Amino acid sequence: MRKFPKPIVVSSMCFGFDACRYNGAMIPNNFVQRLEPFVKFMPICPEVEIGLGIPRDIIRVVEKNGEKFLLQPTTGKELSKQMYKFAERFLSSLDSVDGFILKSRSPSCGIKDAKVFRDAQSPMPIGKGPGLFAEKVLEKYPGAALEDEERLRNYNIREHFLTKLYTLARFREVKKKNTVRALVDFQSDNKFIFMSYNPRGIRALGRIAANENKLPIENVIPKYEKHLQDALSKNPRRSSHINTLMHGIGYFSKKLTSKEKAYFLTLLESYRSAKIPLSAILTVLEAWIVKYDEEYLARQTFFEPYPRELTDISDSGKSRAI
Repeated sequence: MRKFPKPIVVSSMCFGFDACRYNGAMIPNNFVQRLEPFVKFMPICPEVEIGLGIPRDIIRVVEKNGEKFLLQPTTGKELSKQMYKFAERFLSSLDSVDGFILKSRSPSCGIKDAKVFRDAQSPMPIGKGPGLFAEKVLEKYPGAALEDEERLRNYNIREHFLTKLYTLARFREVKKKNTVRALVDFQSDNKFIFMSYNPRGIRALGRIAANENKLPIENVIPKYEKHLQDALSKNPRRSSHINTLMHGIGYFSKKLTSKEKAYFLTLLESYRSAKIPLSAILTVLEAWIVKYDEEYLARQTFFEPYPRELTDISDSGKSRAI
């Protein structure tokens, strides 16, 4: 049984933690509820934290001469300084964080879809962008697992978020141990994930972990972390998954019958055509890992990057762009 660390996740408080929306409502979220036993949530409502009440008059992002402001049209209050100050204080206070789940379209928490207006009274937005709190999150934690609740309804985006979240949580444990052995083991155990996410980047990660110049581990880990975040920055391509799967079956090339190999290749073609999910092929490979007691593959997080209890094949069919 694979053991998983508990990722640290900052979440918008309105996702079932408290009735703190501008209209006094709460928005229970199925994904957040399912995730709660497996992570350490840090719920936050930036708008409440800067002194706005519940309920409260709406606020909006206004852009003038390339500068963003947070305004409350009914009161004329300008809240940008308070929001930026809170965001800086809160984010700087975090000892560790692996991911964020923020409210879509929020003038404070929207990651890329908060409406932007020309002035406080304009009826129509002139564009979209990050809310002011989310803007600071993107600046301070560009490598974290970061999504909003709407995009997480999409299967591929959700799978990428969870894989990245738990990989970063595992690396946080490496940083705690602060040893060469912990880093080398991490590189080895996650090799198939790196192969799938960034076939080119895996070489750079391997060189850093090998530490041929015998640099102090305190110098190696930050460099490795930057390359790790870059490697996990984009959702893996289907073709990269297929290459990784072909690499995996190579461990059984002399043990499988011709019919078993043909069956596996048929599954690969079905996956290439998006007719079956990746999990359908992983299940077959995992059965062979158990059957042939392939210890190296059994350690690969690629086959179970996050707790199986969080697997959900439902898909909104929306927000497919990564």
